[in-house]
Amino acid sequence: MIRLLSTLTLLTLSACKEELAQDTTPLPLTVDAVGHFCQMNVLEHDGPKAQAHLGGLPQMPLFFSQVRDVVAYIRLPEQTHEILTIWVNDMGAQGATWTDPGTTNWIAADAAYFVVGSRVLGGMGTPEIVPFADVTKANSFAVKNGGQVMRLTQIPDAAVLTPVVIDGDSDDADFEQRLRKLARTSGD
Repeated sequence: MIRLLSTLTLLTLSACKEELAQDTTPLPLTVDAVGHFCQMNVLEHDGPKAQAHLGGLPQMPLFFSQVRDVVAYIRLPEQTHEILTIWVNDMGAQGATWTDPGTTNWIAADAAYFVVGSRVLGGMGTPEIVPFADVTKANSFAVKNGGQVMRLTQIPDAAVLTPVVIDGDSDDADFEQRLRKLARTSGD
């Protein structure tokens, strides 16, 4: 009897453990996919997208309007959940274009080759990090658009965590000058 109880307990525990395994299969992009940072529909933006599956949040991954954004996300100290898997659009996949990067051509970010520092801008208007499954296609893109081919762990923090000055934006000195002026006028 004790042996039977022990066997049943082990079977129950192993069944529970199997139920805990979270599905991290990439989801196709749909109109319901909203960018984690911008809260805008990701399909409305050009360039490659990303999705991150987080431990304990099996309902829906976080979507990102730019690959640059997901790389920044994984490096932010504020992120609280274990990152199980990150998927990025393969921009070398058949039919993938900048205006239509694809909805199902996902590759694991840790297996991708990224072009960093190219002249292309992502969906949110900032420099994009462009993923490819094939290193040859990544190198061809870099020759045409500038940048260097890197693996995910090689991407420098400066490529994703530093402020980006977009044409027409003020530089830091101008921003500080306007901030000082605002501080003087608010004290009146």
